[in-house]
Amino acid sequence: QVQLVESGGGLVQPGGSLRLSCAASGFSFGSYGMSWVRQAPGKGLEWVAGITNSGLTTKMTDSVKDRFTISRDNARNTVSLQMNSLKADDTAVYYCTKGRGSNFSVHVSWGQGTQVTVSS
Repeated sequence: QVQLVESGGGLVQPGGSLRLSCAASGFSFGSYGMSWVRQAPGKGLEWVAGITNSGLTTKMTDSVKDRFTISRDNARNTVSLQMNSLKADDTAVYYCTKGRGSNFSVHVSWGQGTQVTVSS
């Protein structure tokens, strides 16, 4: 079955960096778009970044543009989120999601999430 396992979260000071990774299994990874979605304490889900199956197209929500980068390695079945210049507002549980075909805007499967806390 589909498995998405996130890692790399933790506590970081404002201005710091973290790299989240998602290891995928149970499906043909290179055929699906992938996304990162986050949920801040007491708030709803927010889509953060998406990448098509080929990796040629990426999109980011405005609040993280120029700070976050999404990438994937289809040979290793992983998708990553490099987060730089982190702010307190980035504190959230970050989820890796599997799209529908190349469309990363539909979130068919979810990982268990990894906590990112930005605090001094």
